[in-house]
Amino acid sequence: ATSEWTLDYPPFFAWFEYALSHVAKYFDPKMLVIENLNYTSRATIFFQRFSVIFTDILFIYAVRECCRCVNGKRAAKDILEKPTFILAVLLLWNFGLLIVDHIHFQYNGFLFGLMLLSVARLCQKRYLEGALLFAVLLHFKHIYMYVAPAYGIYLLRSYCFTANNADGSLKWRSFSFLHVTLLGLIVCLVSALSLGPFIVLGQLPQVISRLFPFKRGLCHAYWAPNFWALYNAMDKALTIFGLKCNFLDPTKIPKASMTGGLVQEFQHTVLPSVTPLATLICTFISILPSVFCLWFKPQGPRGFLQCLVLCALSSFMFGWHVHEKAILLAILPLSLLSVQRAKDAGIYLILTTTGHFSLFPLLFTPPELPIKILLMLLFTVYSFSSLKSLFRRERPLLNWLETIYLAQLVPLEIFCEIIFPLTPWKGHFPFVPLLLTSVYCALGVAYAWLKLYVSVLTERISVRQKAE
Repeated sequence: ATSEWTLDYPPFFAWFEYALSHVAKYFDPKMLVIENLNYTSRATIFFQRFSVIFTDILFIYAVRECCRCVNGKRAAKDILEKPTFILAVLLLWNFGLLIVDHIHFQYNGFLFGLMLLSVARLCQKRYLEGALLFAVLLHFKHIYMYVAPAYGIYLLRSYCFTANNADGSLKWRSFSFLHVTLLGLIVCLVSALSLGPFIVLGQLPQVISRLFPFKRGLCHAYWAPNFWALYNAMDKALTIFGLKCNFLDPTKIPKASMTGGLVQEFQHTVLPSVTPLATLICTFISILPSVFCLWFKPQGPRGFLQCLVLCALSSFMFGWHVHEKAILLAILPLSLLSVQRAKDAGIYLILTTTGHFSLFPLLFTPPELPIKILLMLLFTVYSFSSLKSLFRRERPLLNWLETIYLAQLVPLEIFCEIIFPLTPWKGHFPFVPLLLTSVYCALGVAYAWLKLYVSVLTERISVRQKAE
């Protein structure tokens, strides 16, 4: 192989990169030489930055369409306090998306633009457009399969069944075979366009094996702040305790860790080792209640967004080899809910603060330290102040315990970035800062996930909402 890293994006993204290459050759043709794995030049960096900014045009348009879908009941004289303006800022200046795309360098803004535009089209009841956009998105980046159950159930409930009874229950006779056929045609045609050439050439198994490299570790090289980070940390702690108490034989403990970006497998020491099938089952079970609510407690676009966020969070919590950047899949759509209800705004503040903080290790060089801290401070201060102002007539968005938890992120960052590098532990335990960041943020993400689930499951639906 030319590179040790696998090609794990669907075909549409390959065509996207192919289109970019025709422009890139005018900047620096050497960047297109496959063997130049570590090649860099000013022209290459300029092209990469410029191409990300240019493709963000789709994201900007999608944000505009999402703002048009926001309920305008909370009118404000000052434009800075209007829900639509606050939502636009929360999306366009999202700290996580900014550092991942424009500093770390990726094209997530373009992809999230497709997702938000599909969400906007479903909210506008332009179901076929929304379905088409999401089908195309799946063949650009298959991580969006995490939220596919929300799309599938919502389209089936709202588009394939065209009417409800007076009490909000489903009118089974309203099933439209035509609508199902149209949705099926969209999915089949997009899939045929993407995967058809590989099927004809007999290369589909090769594509599937690259898209789902299950031989990678349970966690990424840096543990994403999810359930498995807590599980790994518990296994590490039990291993240390077992060695201290002579319960474990040091010669039988595997030297490898449970993480890896390359294709390789690892085993836990004390706790049972986790297989891809186990993570799939856990993810499926954790998603089921949200899908159940979307079907039996329909709330229109709001219920769809709640289910979408819960599907994204559930997959993030229990998925196999989850990247830390995947938290944005939940944060961005939750922004739409945060400007409409105080309870969702509180959950948003917890999730976005811990989720964004967990991205800090992506920027690890000294010059990037003040940049990431200042950018996150700006975004976090605006998020808290704007949402607090929007819901100033309601109860506080966070309770005292939640406030204390978030405040502890400050001493954690000081310890990881300033104190720990000065200690002798750095040479012997270099993974400690990543471990602490991941585990502490995992507690906040898990709490936000559970709090949103409790909110959705215990929420009472009015008769009017059911009828709608």
